[in-house]
Amino acid sequence: MTRTVDPVAVPPRGHRVRQTIEQLRARILGGEWPVGGRIPTEPQLVAALGVGRNTVREAVRALVHAGVLECRQGSGTYVVSTDELAPVVARQLTDDRMAEVVEVRRAFEVEAARLAALRRTPADLAALDDALAARETAWRSGRVDEFVETDAALHSAVVAAAHNGMLAELYASVGAALRSTVAQAMGGALEPERYVDHSRLVEAIRDGDPARAAIEAGAFLEAPSGA
Repeated sequence: MTRTVDPVAVPPRGHRVRQTIEQLRARILGGEWPVGGRIPTEPQLVAALGVGRNTVREAVRALVHAGVLECRQGSGTYVVSTDELAPVVARQLTDDRMAEVVEVRRAFEVEAARLAALRRTPADLAALDDALAARETAWRSGRVDEFVETDAALHSAVVAAAHNGMLAELYASVGAALRSTVAQAMGGALEPERYVDHSRLVEAIRDGDPARAAIEAGAFLEAPSGA
């Protein structure tokens, strides 16, 4: 006997996409996927949300367009905002304003490091260790694009460890411009003289030393790479 499906019980595709968008937003707003963090992979989202791959893909694409998510090639999809602030800010940070971008980085990253030293959790420290190791591996690979992404991920992990939602959201909103400053400073190649050790920053945060963490974070922006 062939089973028939009540067409009313299956929502139209557009409705499924809207529902999926709202589910994704709810998880972001609820803190399950914090700003600066990576969301699950497409297959994981399909399993978790109970919808098809195309529906997930369209929902994620819509949130990328809205400036809530950002796809980073070879790395995954990240939460960059809980609202549409990100694209508004990012449009103001053009290449001819890179000096201002460095000043913005200093304001964000120095304070984030200071707060991270005061508020870091064991999970934060584990994330920092993983991010630092990935950054070192990327440097040894010699690939500028991979290094820029892993460097950004480490700085984002520091911001996340500060446990200040507004700071994390503002930092993520200028993420593309911040990565651009590092990519420009590298000049297309990972030269030894441009390497900046970040292990002392992570160690200062681990030691719970806010003054030393702030100094280490500020020192990076005086280095040739600014990374």
